[in-house]
Amino acid sequence: MNDRPGQQKSFLRARIKSFGYAWRGIAALILTQGNALVHLAATLGVIVAGFHFHVSAGEWLALVLAMSSVWTAEGLNTAIEALADRITTEHDPLIGRAKDVAAGAVLLAAIAAAVVGAIVFGPRLLALLR
Repeated sequence: MNDRPGQQKSFLRARIKSFGYAWRGIAALILTQGNALVHLAATLGVIVAGFHFHVSAGEWLALVLAMSSVWTAEGLNTAIEALADRITTEHDPLIGRAKDVAAGAVLLAAIAAAVVGAIVFGPRLLALLR
């Protein structure tokens, strides 16, 4: 990056614009994907439960990493599906495999997140039942 003021302002404007695109993508993910609404509900539930049960910093770290991995996988899955559908809407075995693998990645991330949630919240929930 050059140190001239005009180029610095241009660089800053471009970065701000890129954040706008990213927020637009997040909104599109949530508004167009049914599974993203499930992830949103789960994310909000985990956050509420985390505050309610006063989870430790290490537990928050595990929960945030688990939640972000699910969101990342869902976003990439959605992007792959959109690109594949742009290429062709006809059945193509390789596109089908790409979509299946991307969906499988979301499932694996969700299973791992559920395991993290069970480790963090399971003992607390069991204690409530006693």
